[in-house]
Amino acid sequence: MCSKPVSSSPSISNAGSSSSAAKLSPAFIRLAWSNLAAQSAEQIGLAAAPIVAVLTLGAGAGATGVLQTAQTLPFLLMSIPAGVLADRMSRARLMAGAETLRAIALLAVLALLGIGSLSMPLLALLGFVGACGTVAFSVAAPALVPALVPPAALPVANGRIELARTTAFAAGPALGGALVGWVGGSPAFGIAAMLSLAAVVMLAGIVEPPRARQVSDASPPHPLRDLHAGVSFVLGHPLLRPIFVTQFIFNTALFVIQAVYVPYAIHALGLSAAGVGITLAAFGAGMVAGALFAARIMRVLALGTVIAIGPVAGFVASLVMVLTIWLPYAPLAGFSFFLMGAGPILWVVSTTTLRQTVTPPDLLGRVSAINGLAYGARPLGAAIGAIVGGLVGAQACLIVAALGFALQMAVILRSPVPALVRQPEMAS
Repeated sequence: MCSKPVSSSPSISNAGSSSSAAKLSPAFIRLAWSNLAAQSAEQIGLAAAPIVAVLTLGAGAGATGVLQTAQTLPFLLMSIPAGVLADRMSRARLMAGAETLRAIALLAVLALLGIGSLSMPLLALLGFVGACGTVAFSVAAPALVPALVPPAALPVANGRIELARTTAFAAGPALGGALVGWVGGSPAFGIAAMLSLAAVVMLAGIVEPPRARQVSDASPPHPLRDLHAGVSFVLGHPLLRPIFVTQFIFNTALFVIQAVYVPYAIHALGLSAAGVGITLAAFGAGMVAGALFAARIMRVLALGTVIAIGPVAGFVASLVMVLTIWLPYAPLAGFSFFLMGAGPILWVVSTTTLRQTVTPPDLLGRVSAINGLAYGARPLGAAIGAIVGGLVGAQACLIVAALGFALQMAVILRSPVPALVRQPEMAS
């Protein structure tokens, strides 16, 4: 169950992206649209929650950090169980159930806002429940893609998935901030709930091809055995291991900033709720720009170079955000978020395709889950932001985050990943 050596493998060319795109199945198109709806729901909810916490519930930097921790903790706790499920059941059905759970959580927030009973503990609890659905959806989706498209179309398909996600990142925060600023939090959570339900409907129409029973499945399934197989594969792989470590550190540093940005932007940069949403939307706008140019860039540059662009861009973005301490201008903050989105989206498209090609099919769910476990660094970053922000202030959090971005850049640049020239063959 090993892939062929990367150095001797032929590439999966992006030059034929147009012909590959023509092979994308109707089932994959439904998956892409459901992904757009689900990601939009998530982003609107994530943008609205801290703004409601600050403006309606009077939360400060420490409290919003706790909220961010609750909304991201499931990435740490639920990724592995979701990956095991994704390798043992229909991935499309798992995603539909996960999105239903998120819709229920959003509707509960909407109801509590309507009767005036929402509190910080309840908002954090429902954020945690909704994020559990997000985790299962995010783990199963990359594992489902190779079953719906041919191998040569994987780069195009992953680009489509990421373009849908980046569109949500671009529109979601701005829409969430604008809705809260103009008419209150209820419409924001209501729209998010409707989008989640739309995603469920689209997922229900996907007919997933049956997966062949692998030799490794001959013994009775056992969660610990399944977990060990996935962890051993990722940590023992010379390419996947540094990618995982880099992503873990990146997410920690990113959420140190995210945990304190809303109160920092309101109090230090003097932004309104709508202004906060617009600067946060620059993150999604950068991702859209990166997704639109990803295929062209991957045709021109070596695979390892494309992968390295993301960590380098993240470090530069963190320096720009630190600069707002002395130059408190909203455009600088927006530019920082733009860079944080534009570079790393190339990382997501290229590393997802690499992961799908070097991983055996019967391990895809668990390997995807372990990759999702890197997002479990988000509550760690949010907790660091809450502690440092509460004790020292938001400005100190920006400096701590910059140090983290420098570390993740060093990890990937010192690994064998930047030396990759070609895309590996599909693992057998």
